[in-house]
Amino acid sequence: MAKKIGVEQSLTAVQQELEQMGYEVVPLQQETDANGCDCCVITGGDQNVMGVQDAAIQGSVINAHGMSAQEVCQMVEQKVNQQQA
Repeated sequence: MAKKIGVEQSLTAVQQELEQMGYEVVPLQQETDANGCDCCVITGGDQNVMGVQDAAIQGSVINAHGMSAQEVCQMVEQKVNQQQA
């Protein structure tokens, strides 16, 4: 089963890269979208604009500020693999 990754809408390159890697990508439009996600990626422009940091998600929240899409995807892989271990 594909891991579910929540990604803020403005991070299109990250969304595309994660989809190519086989992840299920969920656009984060409201705070309830983070529910059930293994990991969430936010822009970091406003740390809690989505309420993601307060949301009851099982996974990690990654701040993509200043990172390339590839760097973000590597972090997602690390976080998801840590959860499985």
